[in-house]
Amino acid sequence: MPFHTRITEMLGIEHPIVQGGMQSVGVAELASAVSNAGGLGILTALTQPTPAERKGVDIISIDGFECAGHPGEDDIPGLILIPAAADKVKIPMLASGGFGDGRGLVAALSLGAEGINMGTRFCATVEAPIHPNVKQKYIENDERGSHLIFRNFHNTARVGKSDVSDEVVRRLKNPDATFEDVRELVSGVAGKELLETGDLSKGVFWAGMVQGLIHDIPTCAQLIDRIIAEAEAILDDRLAAMRRPAQQPARVA
Repeated sequence: MPFHTRITEMLGIEHPIVQGGMQSVGVAELASAVSNAGGLGILTALTQPTPAERKGVDIISIDGFECAGHPGEDDIPGLILIPAAADKVKIPMLASGGFGDGRGLVAALSLGAEGINMGTRFCATVEAPIHPNVKQKYIENDERGSHLIFRNFHNTARVGKSDVSDEVVRRLKNPDATFEDVRELVSGVAGKELLETGDLSKGVFWAGMVQGLIHDIPTCAQLIDRIIAEAEAILDDRLAAMRRPAQQPARVA
């Protein structure tokens, strides 16, 4: 049975699962696969000739510290950030950062979100326009398989662990390091080439802590169906069992 939230109602989607807008990845093939599977696929503005722009928003996505990309400078994880935001935000909210299965969906809904926004997990799907070598790296890396870089510049970014990102971290340990010291390793052009060719020596790739929960490369439909099934099982079986009255101990005459 589908989960009905303000997100599903506003967007007219079957499941409260959204694909993150990722540079070089949020293209038509992935967005359509997610949408056809009952979620919401997003075409990233950075993949288009010119950006789509409007005033005001109907839905916001809150990224916890666990996320790939730019988690901010405050290091607040989703378990705290999402309910803190839900206490103040009136419009529907998506939880992002560390979500990849049914357990995460149930947790997000419990924390006050109306759905989840997944980036790294959708990168590791059949339809993602990413070379198989990179997808395999998401499986090989665990929850510790990412680096925080650019902290020196107050523009913190989380990327997947690799020989290149290890080198970026090494260079940036120098207190006097500047962006120019790592430019050739972290440029968008280099990252795009990595995604297309699978040559992990070309640059860095975005990756969140959720890598620790990625063990396969399903289709978008298989992934979404599995997340919903897992979430339903948690609600119908595991949590329901915890609410059953405890058996009274037998009395001794």
